Formats: sequence, structure tokens, C-alpha cells
Amino acid sequence: MTRFDLPKRNFGALTLDLCFPCQGIWFDSFESEQITPGGIIDLFKLIHAHRDDQRQPHESSLHCPRCNDKLAAGLDVVRSGRFTYHRCLQNHGRFTAFAQFMIEKGFVRQLAPAEIKALAARIGTVHCTGCGSPIDIRTESSCSHCASPISILDPDAVEKALASYQNKDSQSKHRDPELLADAILANEKQRSRSYIPEQPESIAGDLLLAGLGIAFKALF
Repeated sequence: MTRFDLPKRNFGALTLDLCFPCQGIWFDSFESEQITPGGIIDLFKLIHAHRDDQRQPHESSLHCPRCNDKLAAGLDVVRSGRFTYHRCLQNHGRFTAFAQFMIEKGFVRQLAPAEIKALAARIGTVHCTGCGSPIDIRTESSCSHCASPISILDPDAVEKALASYQNKDSQSKHRDPELLADAILANEKQRSRSYIPEQPESIAGDLLLAGLGIAFKALF
């Protein structure tokens, strides 16, 4: 697998393991949720750059790279639809196909039943975006091998997802100092109503901690 470093939401970086021949990503526990918006864009660009790489089908049984236990099939739901993955029952992480990751992050749209029916009239079989297995869309609405639903890379969905992540990335890098100061002062006014001045020297410390707390909430 190829290692790829990305910025992490709570500072620092995380390292993902990617396999381009099998078009999959190994996420350690909760790494998928820890990627910054800018990092998601970078990962999308990397996946797109390797879209034409020679692909090999997944093994019928996948195993955890940490403990070698058999991975269990999983299914989750996001706004853009359902996405599948294989997770370690010892909570070491999960294996997610590129296409399923793009569903999770809103780049890929799942086809409605009417769209599948119209496509089936012209094309009998497509390849699963999750594992590469053939799907006879005249009789199947999802992959019989890995249960991935039929999906397409919708240009409108890509445009909306990229715009959303770029906006979030820009907001995380550019903060209005006046709004932050107002928030700190408003917070301190509320705290001062119940404040008993037994240790006057602690006021500056409280103000600093309050500012740090609000700044962290605003950034992350």
C-alpha cells in the first residue's frame, strides 16, 4: 500500500494507507472523520489522478492489516446515500473502496430506481464501484458480492461537494478577529455575573482560557 499524509482536524497530520490496484483506503479508527476539508479535496484529487490505473478485484475474504482477523462487512448512510466498507471487529480500522469513500464525502450520487431502469434498457451489466464485480442491472439494484449500491460520479455532485469543502477549508484558515473578541467578551460578561472576586489575579488567566476555548470551537 502507498502511504499518504493529510492534515488532521485537531492539528498535526494523519497517514492513510492506499492501494491503487484494488482502489481502496485503510482508515485506522475514526481517521475518515478526522481529515480536514482541504485534506478531503487533496484525497479526491489523488483518487481522480489514479482513476485509470489497472484494477484488480478484491479477495473474497479481507483481513485486518493489524491483527489479521477477517473483516466484517458494514453499511452506513449519509446524505448522498448508502456506502459500504469492511471493518475490523477489534476496532483497528476499516477498509473502504475509493468509490464508497466518495459516496461518504458527497462526490458520488446513487442512482434512483427509475434511472437504473432506464440504464438497464441500454446496458445490461455494469461493474461494481465498490469491488469491481459485475452487476446485472436488469435484475439487481446492488452488488451481490459486497452489497454496494449502483452509483455514478455526478458532475453536479462533484461541483457541490468541492465548493462545500473549499468553503469550509477557507473558513478554517480565515477568522474574523473582531468577532472572536466579541465572543470572548460576551462569554466573560456572562461568567462575571456569578464571579466572586476572591482572587483578582485569576481574571487574566480566565480571559485567556476563555479565548482559547472559543478559538478552538471556532476553528474545529
